[in-house]
Amino acid sequence: MKNESVQILDIPFVNKTKDDIVNDLYNQYLKEEKKAFIVTANPEIVMHARTDTDYLYTLSKADYIIPDGIGVVIASRLKKQPLIERVPGFELMEELLALSNEHPIRVYIVGAKPEVLEKAVVNVKKKYPNLHLVGYHHGYFEDENEEIIHEIQESEPDLVLVALGFPRQEKWIKENMSRVQKGVFIGVGGSIDVLAGHVKRAPVIWQKVHLEWFYRLLQQPSRWRRMVVLPQFIFHVLKSRG
Repeated sequence: MKNESVQILDIPFVNKTKDDIVNDLYNQYLKEEKKAFIVTANPEIVMHARTDTDYLYTLSKADYIIPDGIGVVIASRLKKQPLIERVPGFELMEELLALSNEHPIRVYIVGAKPEVLEKAVVNVKKKYPNLHLVGYHHGYFEDENEEIIHEIQESEPDLVLVALGFPRQEKWIKENMSRVQKGVFIGVGGSIDVLAGHVKRAPVIWQKVHLEWFYRLLQQPSRWRRMVVLPQFIFHVLKSRG
């Protein structure tokens, strides 16, 4: 990775503020029509990479791995190499969409259920009326499907939001980025569900006290299995300190 980073369980997290990351992406990649691979990573992604060597290799190809998850920030403090701040993937996506509303940035969206994606597109067009959305496709397709990458090749987006969930979205980006001439590709997970209003983001007060994860658990109790990875993550971080 080309940027200053903090290593957490072999994953290099970029150590910059959200504003600095957005400025970098605009000035170094979007404006220059260059390619970039952005991963928004939480403890669950880090732990998955420990058991999936192909996924770990995929992450090694990223230009930026963003600390999306308070657990990652806590881990950096335990290592005495504190990250400047948590950078929520949803907020990073919103900042990039706002930029695209102000500048001639072409956007393509991949992922989510068909009806969720359609609602998200309606909401995006309302909120960002000047945004140039050059195409979109739901996430229910075989990864070998050539139709979507052909659409991206023809529409030449500058920003590609990929909401296929991990590890699929990162692997899909890694496999297909080489087939296009330009574009900032970012895995945005469930952010399209939030854009659609299908899932509500935690109120600001919950965000400020770093309990956004708990709010989502209350909304989606089935996520509890995913939450048990956090104590395992912290255990491995403490163990790695030697």
